[in-house]
Amino acid sequence: MAINLERRKVVALLGGALAGLPLPVLAQQAARTRTVGALMGLADDAETRLRSKAFEQGLEREGWSVGQDLRIEYRYAEGDPARMQALAKELVELKPDCILGQSTPVTTALMRATRTIPVVFVAVSDPIGSGFVASMPRPGGNITGFTMLQATITGKHISILREMVPQLVRVGILYNPDAGGGKFFLRPFTDSNAELKVKSVIAQVHNPAEIESTIARLGREPGSGLVVMPDNFTTVHRELIISLAAQFRIPAIYPYRYFADAGGLLSYGIDAVDPFRRASEYVSRILRGAKPADLPVQAPTKFELVINLKTAKALGLVIPKILLAGADAVIE
Repeated sequence: MAINLERRKVVALLGGALAGLPLPVLAQQAARTRTVGALMGLADDAETRLRSKAFEQGLEREGWSVGQDLRIEYRYAEGDPARMQALAKELVELKPDCILGQSTPVTTALMRATRTIPVVFVAVSDPIGSGFVASMPRPGGNITGFTMLQATITGKHISILREMVPQLVRVGILYNPDAGGGKFFLRPFTDSNAELKVKSVIAQVHNPAEIESTIARLGREPGSGLVVMPDNFTTVHRELIISLAAQFRIPAIYPYRYFADAGGLLSYGIDAVDPFRRASEYVSRILRGAKPADLPVQAPTKFELVINLKTAKALGLVIPKILLAGADAVIE
C-alpha cells in the first residue's frame, strides 16, 4: 500500500512538472529522431564530402537539424559492386526512414535489399531501363530521385571535342560495363560519330590494368580522342585516366568539373553537387509522409563547361574563342 502511494506521488510530481513546460518543448521532447541512410558509390574523399555537405545543408533548410532530430548513417562503397551490396544490406537492417543512393549500381543494390524503405537516388542515367521506376512522372514503387544525364550528352561531348580538335579520326568511349549506365550512352555515341565520319571505339574497362592498355592502344593511333563516361569506376580511377591521357597526348572530355580541376582537358556535364541539394527536398518530404511513388523523377537543371588551359597548352591545342566564350569556368 505504501509503495502504491509513493508511486502516485512520483506520477503526480512528474505530471505537474510536465504541465509547466511550454507546448513547443513538449512537442520537441515527443518528436522521434529520424534516421536517413546514405550509400555512396565512391570513397569518403573531398569530392564526396562536398556532396554530403550539400545534402545536409539542404535538409537543414528544410527544417531538420542533423544530430538532433535527424541522424544520417553514411556508407562508402569505393566503387566496389560487392561492397555496395553488403553495405545496402547493412543500411536496410538499421531500418532507416529513408535512404539516399548515389549511382545506378548503388540503387540496384538497394532495390535488391528492400522494396519497402523509401529510396531517393542521385546520379542515375536510366531509371526506367534499370527497373527502378515504372515511369518518370509516376515512379510507382519505393524508389524515386534525380537523373544524371540524357543519353544524347555524348553527342555534345563529341561535338565539343571535334570543335577543339578538327583533325579527329576516332573517338573512344571509356566506361566500366559493371558500373551501370555505360551502355545507355552507346547508341547516341556511335550515331554522333557516324554523322561526323569519325570512327567509334568502344573502350570497356574493368580494372586499372585495362585502363592503361586501352588508353595506350588509343594513343598509338594519331587523331584519337576520348570521352570518359560518368560512373563510380571512372571517378575512383580519375587520376590514373587523366595522367594516361596526358602521357599519350589524347584530348579527352570528362563528365564532371572535378576531372578538369584535377588536370583533365575539359569537362561538360551537370554540377555534381547540385543533385544532392535537390535530393534533400525529396528526403524531407518523405520524412514528413510523402510516398516515393508519387514524387516524379527529375532531370538535371544545371550543366557546365570547364576548360583547363594549362592542359590544352601541354597538348599543343588552341582553344577556339567560341568555346572559351561559352565556358562556365576556365582553369589557367
